[in-house]
Amino acid sequence: TDELGKVLADASAGNNKTVIITVVNKAYVEGDKSMLDLFLDGFWLGEGTRPLIRRLLIVATDGTSFERCKFLGLHCYQLKTEDGLDGENVYMSPGFVKMMWIRTQFLGNVLKRGYSFIFTDTDIMWLRDPFPRLNQNWSVDFQISVDVFYGDPWSEGNPMNTGFYMVRSNNRSIAIFDAWYARRNSSSGFKEQDVLRQIRKAGMFRRLGFGVRYLDTMYFSGFCEGSRDVRAVITVHANCCRTIAAKVADLTAVLHDWKRFTRSPSSSSTNGTPAFQWSKHVACWRVWH
Repeated sequence: TDELGKVLADASAGNNKTVIITVVNKAYVEGDKSMLDLFLDGFWLGEGTRPLIRRLLIVATDGTSFERCKFLGLHCYQLKTEDGLDGENVYMSPGFVKMMWIRTQFLGNVLKRGYSFIFTDTDIMWLRDPFPRLNQNWSVDFQISVDVFYGDPWSEGNPMNTGFYMVRSNNRSIAIFDAWYARRNSSSGFKEQDVLRQIRKAGMFRRLGFGVRYLDTMYFSGFCEGSRDVRAVITVHANCCRTIAAKVADLTAVLHDWKRFTRSPSSSSTNGTPAFQWSKHVACWRVWH
């Protein structure tokens, strides 16, 4: 049976073949408060994000995370991988790089089935519905988050981050994903994000007329560059951070900040200066230093 076809159809029902996809493994469902639990808390606490959970497809790379997903009653698909990629894959370890390529291949297959999607890492808090902020124009094929935003949403100078993007299924995006995956063996030591940046640098986006929009960190933010405006922020990504434990600690602080903001009557500014401040990302900082 076509298991993937079925879950994609279920997750996109009534939404024009568009889904939200995240990829998890065992390390993301374990611990007192797992990364997956925290990710789902974001949808629960966010503004207008609860209905989006029905469009979310969780792709599990091992049995434990698949069982956990099913237990939570979500749309789940188990991606068969030849060797156990179930432990924590620390940033840039061989397991991490391998996992990224398996993910890239899988996402290319989703495009080939005619589904458009938002791909999101599980270490991202969705505090508002991103769809209204994403360009619905057909000339925009790919909208991707950045580590730092340089002010021009169309400039190839922006350092893209593959932790969050929306891609439209069409011949151009399929060609890019094919070229991207095809470079995996000649790119040892590089993560898939670096390879996508290389493809861009080689001029392939322009040659194919692949329309790319880079997302402003005011809305699609992260630990590398925080949002300047809590009244506008949509997502917060625990990028520039290395371990699951550190990410969980600092994203928990983000959710506490968000609750404080949504509860306080002063969520507007006091005498022109915003009263709100994000907590420092202490745990992530410690891992690097």
